Amino acid sequence: MRNSRRSGRVGGAHGHHITPGRATGMKIGIIGAGNIGGNLTRRLTALGHDVTVANSRGPHTLAALAEETGATPVRVEEAARGAGIVVVTIPLKAVPDLPSGLFEEAADGVAVIDTGNYYPQRDGRIAEIVDDGVTESRWTERHLGHPVIKAFNGTYAQDILDRPRPAGDPDRMALPVAGDDEAAKRKVRALIDELGFDTVDAGGLDDSWRQQPGTPVYGLRAGVEEVTKGLAEASPERPADFRA
Repeated sequence: MRNSRRSGRVGGAHGHHITPGRATGMKIGIIGAGNIGGNLTRRLTALGHDVTVANSRGPHTLAALAEETGATPVRVEEAARGAGIVVVTIPLKAVPDLPSGLFEEAADGVAVIDTGNYYPQRDGRIAEIVDDGVTESRWTERHLGHPVIKAFNGTYAQDILDRPRPAGDPDRMALPVAGDDEAAKRKVRALIDELGFDTVDAGGLDDSWRQQPGTPVYGLRAGVEEVTKGLAEASPERPADFRA
């Protein structure tokens, strides 16, 4: 989400902390260099990860971000090459236009994070979502041909820079994380922990309607307890503002 918000919590057991500037970080690909993608690029490079970033307009348009962060601008086709985690953070309507075979050269067990939301005013009418009740991330997963983990979709982009807190801090935000691939989910939750947020396991991808736009946790800046409560209180009925 453009000014997305959300919280994230992860058990310390899965946390993998990397000293800033250390070159032993994970290889992470980011597809989409808007507010969320740009700020994740800033944070993940600062944590010592090897970040490649791509957008629909080409690497030459990412020179300033690359200069600022040390990330490597690449074409979309190359963004996942060798990556252990790939973040797809583009408008939902653009997902079907991504090249096929996007993850063929990714690392084994690559975790794919979907940060997207369905905004009918921007994305047009998507019948599977509106009529059939398919969750937004399940729809995205089908187009990508690879399992996805839904995270950051309700997080304010600026909070990624401004609101990290150490584990145990009473003001640490928690982010809901949904997905079917438990190993990939653990990897994503560990990364969010490293970024300075707690996470709450929001269930499988078919449960991810609980964190879609218009739900209690969408945009919620709160800790584990409140995020857990918000997920439980969500209604499967899509709010009128988010129906085409």
